[in-house]
Amino acid sequence: MNLPSRDNVQNDPLNERSLRVQGKREQWMLLSLASPALLAIVLIIVIPVGWLFYLSFIGNDGEPSLEHYRKMIEYKSYARVFVTTFQVSILTTLLCILIGYPLAYFLAILPQRIAGYFMLAVLLPFWTSLLVRTYAWLVLLQKNGILNDFAISVGIWETPVKLVHNMTGTLIGMAHIMLPFLVLPLYGSMRKIERDMMHAAANLGATPVQAFWKVFFPLSLSGMVAGSLIVFVLCLGFYVTPAVLGGGRVVMVATQITAILEHQFNWGAASALGVVLLITTIVILWVAARLLKLDAALFGKH
Repeated sequence: MNLPSRDNVQNDPLNERSLRVQGKREQWMLLSLASPALLAIVLIIVIPVGWLFYLSFIGNDGEPSLEHYRKMIEYKSYARVFVTTFQVSILTTLLCILIGYPLAYFLAILPQRIAGYFMLAVLLPFWTSLLVRTYAWLVLLQKNGILNDFAISVGIWETPVKLVHNMTGTLIGMAHIMLPFLVLPLYGSMRKIERDMMHAAANLGATPVQAFWKVFFPLSLSGMVAGSLIVFVLCLGFYVTPAVLGGGRVVMVATQITAILEHQFNWGAASALGVVLLITTIVILWVAARLLKLDAALFGKH
């Protein structure tokens, strides 16, 4: 029995048509399976963000206007809010790197079973309410709090130091809350590094310090970039911790939006601030994706 050759099957118009129909059918099937998730994205993200954009272009008189964006350019208070927001976000990210990198390295060199127990301590804050953790720091850092009383009793300082309602308290609380978001991707990146590479560097004459900086550290940069970006972006929109530990003296964009809605009930001005913050975040992510190769950092692509 003579079977049709492969070339004849590929060149058969009927066969090509059936393959195209089958391919389109599979695409529609996949789309139907993804439709609930797409609908949720439209309802939860696209429509609210679109409404936010719409309100930002509506003036106080109810007519289309750019007055809210013009005020952000005219009034220096808006510039100070954005400067404070980026300052807090950058400093918090740096603090998380300084604390989180040694912690992730310590977990990475432990046996995996033991590291799992220590990882529970890193994840433990996720099991507690963000508001509870913030007020716990308020109790610890206030003038008559536990930290000041302990420092005075052991002679570290003589009078209570102001650690809350300022930038110091805000950074301490933010770093504590954001630290797991850096440690988790950094730990995963470090765990993927083959220990044989460190041994090979030692065999070639490298000291432990040289092996770390020339082999281990460059290979762990992808996890550090991913974690730092997550921390930085989350800090840009943070509200609870700056509001409580900052005491109204550390005004970030989210705090300013809340103040505008509570005191002025001006949805247009608040929406314009939200739109500018959203666009700024998107631009930062786009620049980071171009310069830092986020595909490799976030998804392990080469």
